[in-house]
Amino acid sequence: MKKTLLLLLISLFVLQSCVINSEIVYHKDAASTMLTDIDMKEFIKEMKAMTPDSLQNKKEFGDMDKLPTTWTSIYELEKKEGKTTKDPDSLRIMKKIFMKSAKENNEPVGFSLKLDHFTQTDYKALNNFTKQETLPLEQNIYNLWDGKTLTIDTNNFNLKSLKEALSKQSPDGQSEAGDDGKTEGMMMMFFKKIETTLKFEGKIKSITGQHDWLKQVDDHSVKIEYDLKKMFDKDAKLQNADKKIIIVTE
Repeated sequence: MKKTLLLLLISLFVLQSCVINSEIVYHKDAASTMLTDIDMKEFIKEMKAMTPDSLQNKKEFGDMDKLPTTWTSIYELEKKEGKTTKDPDSLRIMKKIFMKSAKENNEPVGFSLKLDHFTQTDYKALNNFTKQETLPLEQNIYNLWDGKTLTIDTNNFNLKSLKEALSKQSPDGQSEAGDDGKTEGMMMMFFKKIETTLKFEGKIKSITGQHDWLKQVDDHSVKIEYDLKKMFDKDAKLQNADKKIIIVTE
């Protein structure tokens, strides 16, 4: 599974037209569900055009092709590989994280990742779990949600998990840890658009605080549109950049 996840992450940084769409649904029982869709269609197309034989024969691409097209938990993926863990927190988390591939003409064109109905306790366990497994997580999952009020720490308006994944492991398997400038440059060059929609089961009653990247879409949702240039430019100024944004729902 680690190879599959690594290839997924690598793909994000080699596709110039890459668009990542994430959605976090906030449930009234104080849990939340995250879904991230990653379109790799152009990446696969370009790789085939450049090195078709290599694409078909490389074992890691074969691993990607084996990822199920229906939601399958990381627990089940690990179990198929004969891997087990006895840590109860890790087991609980692995059974609530799902992956699937998207295919066209029987070939993979994308990936999806889902964190299903996570509680605040689950997110604390997830922090420990991700020290071993690299996952392309939307950092805003760690904001506080009590079933009615979402307190957004705008420091979470970042791509920390993706950046760390690229820093730890490059495509040739060599560590690039510590080379922040190189990593940030790659991200600015290759990402086209990254958006995250925050949806609420209840109607939004009020929003306190403002940020240039967050806009209300309708009565039940707001959208975060990341500006990579401003994110990595220390001299960039935002018109609105409150540290906390509080969304209260009915």
